[in-house]
Amino acid sequence: MTKEFPASFNKWIDKVKTTFPENEKLHRMFEKCFTNTYTTTLQQTEEGLPFVITGDIPAMWLRDSTSQIRPYLIVAEEDEEMATLIENLVKLQTKCILHDPYANAFNKSANGAGFQKDKTAMTSLVWERKYEIDSLCYPIQLAYLVWKSTNHIGHFTEEFRQALHQIIQVFQIEQKHNERSTYRFERENVRQSDTLNNEGKGTEVSYTGMSWSGFRPSDDACLYGYLVPSNMFLVVVMDYIQEIGAQFYPEDTALIEKSLQLRNEVATGIDNFAKETHPYYGDVYAYEVDGTGRKLFMDDANVPSLLAAPYLGFCQTEDETYQATRKLILSRENPYFVEGSLLKGIGSPHTPDHYVWPIALSIQGLTAKTADEKFAILEMLIAGDGDTDYMHEGVNASNPAEFTRDWFAWSNAMFSEFVLSLCDVYVKGSPLSK
Repeated sequence: MTKEFPASFNKWIDKVKTTFPENEKLHRMFEKCFTNTYTTTLQQTEEGLPFVITGDIPAMWLRDSTSQIRPYLIVAEEDEEMATLIENLVKLQTKCILHDPYANAFNKSANGAGFQKDKTAMTSLVWERKYEIDSLCYPIQLAYLVWKSTNHIGHFTEEFRQALHQIIQVFQIEQKHNERSTYRFERENVRQSDTLNNEGKGTEVSYTGMSWSGFRPSDDACLYGYLVPSNMFLVVVMDYIQEIGAQFYPEDTALIEKSLQLRNEVATGIDNFAKETHPYYGDVYAYEVDGTGRKLFMDDANVPSLLAAPYLGFCQTEDETYQATRKLILSRENPYFVEGSLLKGIGSPHTPDHYVWPIALSIQGLTAKTADEKFAILEMLIAGDGDTDYMHEGVNASNPAEFTRDWFAWSNAMFSEFVLSLCDVYVKGSPLSK
């Protein structure tokens, strides 16, 4: 069931129409994609907190819910009800993290829905318990951005402070995953990417300073345990914690000290273990490493990705290593870069071969340096909707009528954020707004 979107959305719908006066399909697509999260995925818990489903899956991912709601920070600057809604989403995410910091997706109530047969320490509130670094980073990002965008600070509670300590503790434990972690995950009778080998512990790793992740933001298992883009995101949110701690929890010096130490250890680990000199591109980042010398050179469409490093705030778009990495991952050197007759961009092992992801195209547009590249990507996104006026998960690069996930709100939200950036509209406090 859909509901009406607030009148405050019209300002931004009109902004796109004014910026692109002749493009009626874009007007239609933007309105539908921009409003999709609000009109179709927003529910409420028994406590009255906003619960944001992904679309076609009736659970809330910490990552997806943040990304889906993020474009509404622009609305929230002038709409108090929207600002309060986002603040309350952070409160619910905080409760989820305190319930289980290793879970990536949650049920609206303790109803036992989801993957309850997985071999891991599940509760009935958890939909899925695939441990992913980014699941703990995204709520911190949203908490920071809603503060910077709206000056709302009601989410900086004692519970939130406890959650920050819990997050740091998990990240520290997973710096020495083999020795310290009790996390295990196995799913029976599924493809390899849906389970962890080595009795649920994952591939062996050696210490690097980075923090281990069982799964990627695609919910696919990591090949090697140190997922570099997610560790980049970790570095960024540790900076956010230091700023939040100094402002709202100044007496908690341990919070600030631990976040700074962790930030520096992970950043050093990225520098020492995640870089490689490519014979053609020069110094580039690997996607995953294991600390013993094995490195995986690719990029995946889901965010955090290497392509998204400036979007996340890890580096500037002009950074030489980023630009070299960008050239590599937007070429056939990346096994998941797809070139079709209509679309070209980054796909994912999560979807069929020859499928480009609109999320990756939106990120490519947001981080592109030239107008030519940005508008070429816009044209591809408009052409890749499969005549539905919506974005999808993966799209056949030669036949956009073939796609996965008819209702995938994260992709719609990323498209909306990219289009708004072409109107020179950015979320306040986000790296690209500077």
